[in-house]
Amino acid sequence: MNRIRMMHAKLHRVRVTDANVNYVGSVTIDSDLIDQVGILPLQEVEIWNVSNGNRLSTYVLPGDPGSGIICLNGAAAYLCQPQDFVIIAAYEERDRAEVFQTGHEARVIIADEHNRCQHFFTQTLAPYHGKLLFNSQVSKTPSTNNS
Repeated sequence: MNRIRMMHAKLHRVRVTDANVNYVGSVTIDSDLIDQVGILPLQEVEIWNVSNGNRLSTYVLPGDPGSGIICLNGAAAYLCQPQDFVIIAAYEERDRAEVFQTGHEARVIIADEHNRCQHFFTQTLAPYHGKLLFNSQVSKTPSTNNS
């Protein structure tokens, strides 16, 4: 079995609202955002700071729904400051052969200035004659089915 890591969720250009070096690790994210893209609490994520180039990995804690919170905690607070723009991506392990048979879908939110969903879309890989066809499709409202 050949396992590969596939992106399944991304929060694009969310704005850091707080940085708390005295908290015990992690990133706190508005639970509405993580629910919309299917990121789980305690799931590992990668964070890329668009404002300064820093990159890190940590785990997610759910924040108050609708709050727009993106708070870097612990050591990560030194790498991201309030008002920085970041990209947060989550991955899942998949069997490569299974991806070629059934395809793959990633959910993406592009945030507005208040860290609310401005655009939601899916990026899919669809099996086609032994290859995978890439498609990006915009949707007005994200599905809440996180299966």
